[in-house]
Amino acid sequence: MDIRGQFLQAMSCAANTVNVVTTDGAAGRAGVTVSAMASVSADGDAPTMLVCVHHLSAAAQTILDNGCFCTNILRDDQSFISDTFAGRLKTEDGDKFSCVDWVAMKTGAPRVRDPLTAFDCTVKSSERVGTHFVFIGEVQDIFVATGGSPLIFANRMYGSPVTISPPRKQRAETDTLRIGTLHTFGPYLLPSIIRKLEDEVGPIDLDLHEGDQRELLELLRAGTIDLAFVYDFDLGSDVTALTVSELPTYVLLAENDPLAAQGAVALADLVARPMVLLDASPSRDYFLSLFAGIGDPHVAYRTGTFEMVRGMVAHGLGYSLLATKPASAMSYDGKALVTRPLVDRVETSRLVLSQRRDVELTKSAEAFVWHCVQIFGLDMD
Repeated sequence: MDIRGQFLQAMSCAANTVNVVTTDGAAGRAGVTVSAMASVSADGDAPTMLVCVHHLSAAAQTILDNGCFCTNILRDDQSFISDTFAGRLKTEDGDKFSCVDWVAMKTGAPRVRDPLTAFDCTVKSSERVGTHFVFIGEVQDIFVATGGSPLIFANRMYGSPVTISPPRKQRAETDTLRIGTLHTFGPYLLPSIIRKLEDEVGPIDLDLHEGDQRELLELLRAGTIDLAFVYDFDLGSDVTALTVSELPTYVLLAENDPLAAQGAVALADLVARPMVLLDASPSRDYFLSLFAGIGDPHVAYRTGTFEMVRGMVAHGLGYSLLATKPASAMSYDGKALVTRPLVDRVETSRLVLSQRRDVELTKSAEAFVWHCVQIFGLDMD
């Protein structure tokens, strides 16, 4: 192996934070994932730091032209942002910045809305060394989150720091119950489980996280949560799952929709009609996949929230496909909705209670799993 190969192999053993460097200004907006970031000095007229950006990256010249950059240090549940700005994940609209919400910093450079921390800099100096530009930035503004852990990259893999905890016997008797749930069905599932659990064991110290499938699985792998209610899609070999419920897909319609007069609705009758799509992973991909072999559905509106879907359908803006069926047949603003089963035989989605494989649960998490087994009549085998 030559010296370059040895260098790359050796450097892969060094753990680094994962950072997305962004810029905006007269030359436009750009961003790229980098691992080479470091403090230079806290003293002087302003603190200084450096980042290294490959000269072939469009972000390099844009940073030079705009004269500013923001270094976003990602949390351990934000690897999807890193993958997007590294080109490994593609957004539907082709714009990397649409993968997450942004806030403009003092220089105008974009900051991820909720990173671990971020440094807003003006370019003090730049020099090309080998294949990379080394940018020295004077820090103008700083964002620091109130909690969270950094996303780490080492051995060519993502990771997160391990918190050194006291032995179990030294912990407090009441552990925090750290639960994650998909935002689409959490409100219709968790309150009743928590109520029954509190009735039997007393008050619970609950740390609840709501999000989409990707966010929850990253939180689970990072150890931020112990259990998560998710769909049985792309869980990976490091996650085990206990099936809680089969979720048949149904058609959601406004009360006065002509299709509401039918006892069941065929996908072929829907394909050309305006669709209000629940634009959340993995629901989005699952619902669109049902039209395979039938045609491309006419997606008129997209929204990431369950209740916005229901509201738009109730006002006659289109139909929707959903799997979660709340007890109320009304939208938030009091419009009537109807549900109809599909004529087509399609694969149902499954709701599962997931946890990391070979990781010991806390007492409160074990109690939660036990109560879910009793409530849903689950087979632990």
